[in-house]
Amino acid sequence: MQEMSFSLGLAASPSKEPRQVEDLVIIGGGPAGFTAALYAARALLSPLVLVGQAIGGQAATTDVMENYPGFPEGVGGMALAQSMQEHAERFGARMVFEQVTAVDLSARPFRLTTWGGEVQARSVIVATGASSRKLGVPGEEKFIGRGVSFCATCDGFFYRDKDVIVVGGGDSAIDEGLFLTRFARTLKVVHRRDQLRATKINQERALANPKMEFVWDTVVEEVLGEDHVTGARVRNLKTGEESVIAADGVFVYVGLIPNSQLFEGQLALDEQGYIIADGRQRTNIPGVFAAGDVQDPLYRQVVIAAGTGAAAAIEAERFLSEN
Repeated sequence: MQEMSFSLGLAASPSKEPRQVEDLVIIGGGPAGFTAALYAARALLSPLVLVGQAIGGQAATTDVMENYPGFPEGVGGMALAQSMQEHAERFGARMVFEQVTAVDLSARPFRLTTWGGEVQARSVIVATGASSRKLGVPGEEKFIGRGVSFCATCDGFFYRDKDVIVVGGGDSAIDEGLFLTRFARTLKVVHRRDQLRATKINQERALANPKMEFVWDTVVEEVLGEDHVTGARVRNLKTGEESVIAADGVFVYVGLIPNSQLFEGQLALDEQGYIIADGRQRTNIPGVFAAGDVQDPLYRQVVIAAGTGAAAAIEAERFLSEN
C-alpha cells in the first residue's frame, strides 16, 4: 500500500536511551495489530505498538468495506482503523510511530531495532501485514507516483475525467475499479483470465457499470510513457497478439506479498514467505506470535485479521503468565 505521512495522534518515537524491557511489543498498525493491542491492554499488559509507516494496513486503502460486521451501511477502511486504534488506546495500549528495521529473536528478551533505538520484549506479536505485488514489467517502477498506483483510494482523485487501466480480476481490483469510476472517464480492466475471480456481488456490479470495459485473457507487458504514463503494451495470452491501450494511469492489483523479510532465517516461513503459525497463532519461536495477513495466504479479510490479532494477544498473555 501507499505510505502515509500522518500519525493519527500517535505518540513520539522511542528515545535512544535504554528503556525497560516490555512485556509485549506488537509490530504493525493494521486491524490485526490494533485488535491484539486492545485485547492485550484489557489484560493489563500495557502493550507497546510499533505502528510503522502504513497506518491501518491494507484496510486503510479501502474506500468502503461492506462486509465488516456491525456496519450495515459499510465503513471506510481508514475510519475503521482509527476507531480500532482509539479503542486500544482507551485501555492503555501505547502507540508509537516507529519502524522496526531489524530483529533478534535468538533469546529472550527479544531485541527489536527501530529508527529511534532498541526495544526489548518478553513477547512479540508480528502483525506486519502484506504489501501489493508488482507486475515486474518495464516502466512500472519508473512511473510509480507518475501514473502507476497501487491505491485507488489514495490517488483516484487525480484521475478525474481521465482514462485508466486496472490490472487484476479479484475483489481488490474490482472494489478499487468501481471506486475509480467515480472519477475516471473510462476504465479498462485487464485480466489474465476469461472471467473475474471477485465475489459474485462485485462481479455483478462491475459488469453492470457502463464505465467498465474488460480486456480478457490479457497481461501487461510494459507501462508506456515519457514524463507520465501514456498507456500500456498488452499481450493476449491466447492469440499472442500485442496491442497498446492508451491511458493516463495504471492501477495494479495482482496479489499481495507478506511483509516478513525482517524475520527470514529466524521465523519459519512457507514457500510464499508467509509466517507459519499454528492454530493458536504461535510461531516456531516460543513467545513470538503472528497475526493478520503476514501469516494468512488464504483469506485476507479484515475480520479474520482482527480475529487472529485477538487470539495472538490471548496466547501472549498466557505465555507471559506461564513464563
